[in-house]
This record gives sequence, C-alpha cells and structure tokens, in this order.
Amino acid sequence: MYIATLLTNPENPSLSRETVESLRNAWGGGDAIWLAVGEAAEFALGEKPSNLWDVWESLQSIGVDLVVQPREGRVKKMLLADMDSTMIQQECIDELADEAGVGPRVADITARAMNGELDFDGALRERVGLLKGLEASVIERVLQTRITLMPGGRALLATMKDAGAFAALVSGGFTAFTSKVASELGFDENRANTLIVKDGVLTGEVGTPILGRQAKVDALEQITARLGISEADVMAVGDGANDLGMLGRAGSGVALHAKPSVAAECDIRINHGDLTALLYIQGYSKDEFKGV
Repeated sequence: MYIATLLTNPENPSLSRETVESLRNAWGGGDAIWLAVGEAAEFALGEKPSNLWDVWESLQSIGVDLVVQPREGRVKKMLLADMDSTMIQQECIDELADEAGVGPRVADITARAMNGELDFDGALRERVGLLKGLEASVIERVLQTRITLMPGGRALLATMKDAGAFAALVSGGFTAFTSKVASELGFDENRANTLIVKDGVLTGEVGTPILGRQAKVDALEQITARLGISEADVMAVGDGANDLGMLGRAGSGVALHAKPSVAAECDIRINHGDLTALLYIQGYSKDEFKGV
C-alpha cells in the first residue's frame, strides 16, 4: 500500500480540492484526507503509478509538490539534517566570505561544490583559505545579523521530538554555526567542521578530518547503531551533492529546494513546501504540529 501526498507553500496555500480529487480519481485512490486545508492532502494507493513523474512535473508548474511512498514505516524515529540552505536559509561560509570581501568568489565555489562539480574537501579548503585574517568575532555578528532559520524548522523538530524521535544536525559547515542552530531548534546532536582560530583571527585552515559526504553517511550508521534503530527509520534532508550519500541510505531521503542534479537522484523532492513538508509526508496533520 502506498500514500500519495500533495502539498504546497504554506505561505501561499494554493492546493485546490479539484486538483486533489482529480488525481485521486485518475489513480483510483482512496478517500482524500486533508492534513491542512489548501496546504496538504493525502490518499492511499494500491500500487505506485507508472506515470508518477509525468504527473509530478505537471504539478510543479502550479506550485504543488507530490510524494508517493510506501505507507508502512513512513513515520520516522530519527531526523538527520543538513544545515546550510536546509535548516537555515543561507550558506554560512558565503556569509563569512561576504564580510571578508570575497563573497562572490566564494559563493561561486560553493554553488559548484553543492552541485557536485567540485571535490567537496578541496573546495572547502579553498574557500576557508580565502577567509584567512578575518576576525573570529565576525562569526557572532554573522549569526546575529545574517542567519535566518528555514521556515517550518521549529515545528519539524518539536513535532518529531514530541513523538520520541532523535534529531541530529550534520553539516559540511562549521561547529560555530551548528552549535547555535542545534541549540535553538532542539537538535540532540550536531556535527560539523572546525574553523581554526589563532590570536582572535581565522588562520585560513579547517580542522581535520573534514566532514563531507562520507562523514554524513558515517553519522547515519553510527547514530542508528547507537540508538538501536535501522536506517529505514531515518528521515534525512539536504540540498547539496555532499548530502546524496545519506539521502540515498536513509529510509526517506528528502531533497529540499535542492540543486537539480541532487533532486534527480531522490524520490522525495520538495521544491515548494517548507520543512513542515517532512511532517506532512509522515502523515501528521497541521493541528498535530508542536512548537508553532
């Protein structure tokens, strides 16, 4: 048995009853259940439709995301999340680079690395090298003035944790940022890279070993083993090429507003919804959300 979930941007809810019923009828689905009026709905299916991606493409044009997944096991026991452009709306290294006067150069490297065009480790070392001499105090200023949480993050964490789930933030960014974001949102654990500071300034070096694609897979393996759960019990979310390892291994791998090359590798693609989409695809209705 499968579940089809349709959802849209909560800031501009535009999911019509006609759209939901038309697809339900075309696919011979069960009764539609509205998780949030105008925002998210689901219905059961006996099998996965052969024209799924054609329908997905047509719904994208009207601002609607579609996810079809097995009903069994869709409620997860663990959240494994990327940070940059996933739990926050920015890339922290790009914001630091802007303060250092090398913003465009670093942003270009970031974009290419996240799209899988560059080796992650080498690209990170190159970008951090361009930050050499930046006062470490700038990190706090960037956190206070430039970093904003991705919409829906508080509800996602509060709701899953209220249901007993474990939450880990695993980023190719920096501990100076993940520790703050993890604390603010309620993550149980956070892992990231370390910027080396000497005499109050960045040395242009990053601590080793570098946390990249493989380290995110390692985190998935280590944390699930520690908790005594399976990888199928995990919902992973990210947007960049370095997230593909964990997205492919987790029970539900969600490409959130992801680079096209990344989204193409994932069965769950959220382009219009926010982080609450990860609750809707687990079957939570809006009146069950916590922390809002």
